[in-house]
Amino acid sequence: MNRAEFREGLREGFPVIVAASPFGALFGALAIDNGFSIVDAMLMSATLYAGASQMVGIELFGNHVQPWLIVLSIFAVNFRHVLYSASLARHVKHYTPIQKFFAFFLLIDPQYAESERRAERGLPVTFSWYLGFALIIYFLWLVTTAVGAVFGQMIGDPTAIGLDVLLPIYFLGLVLGFRKRDRFLAIVATSAVASVAAMHFVGSPWHVSIGALAGIVLAACLPNERTETDGDPVEQGN
Repeated sequence: MNRAEFREGLREGFPVIVAASPFGALFGALAIDNGFSIVDAMLMSATLYAGASQMVGIELFGNHVQPWLIVLSIFAVNFRHVLYSASLARHVKHYTPIQKFFAFFLLIDPQYAESERRAERGLPVTFSWYLGFALIIYFLWLVTTAVGAVFGQMIGDPTAIGLDVLLPIYFLGLVLGFRKRDRFLAIVATSAVASVAAMHFVGSPWHVSIGALAGIVLAACLPNERTETDGDPVEQGN
């Protein structure tokens, strides 16, 4: 364990959890509103650890939906994490099996985005950095869940103060962080259109995975821009 890299991960992860803290508090408040105890809310945050999926699960629990449908719905929302792990695998192939277990359990949206950006800058995605970045977000997520569960009744209507739009804005910021990548606009537009169409014709939460898969299919079909512009060095020399 490299202490300097671990501390670097802690420093870089702290602003993320500060930005995400309203989500944790909102989840804690919603959990109490739907009959959960404080311990139940924290246990769900500790084991499921996926803000969007926790929100979906809480809503379905409140509507007394069958357990198998709740599990299936959470899987549909969390399917993007399977795609994250596939993309991240090339950066963490040097991890031990135990390290990979913790790395993929702690793999959330900002963890994936920052790991990819770190690799793009030519920096290694070391386990020390990865763990430091992940742990501060994980433990403070539990803290904000508890705060929301205890003091959530003071929030009142979350939509009145705009808390309902924080999650979409947050995800939009993560997406725009990759705006310099090849075919960014075409892939994002395709994914967005497919997701909106799936929302209307298939329903939530399947539109999340369908939109992601549409973007992946297009990205796989399109040639890489760098390959097109680099050309053959021999031909360029002639």
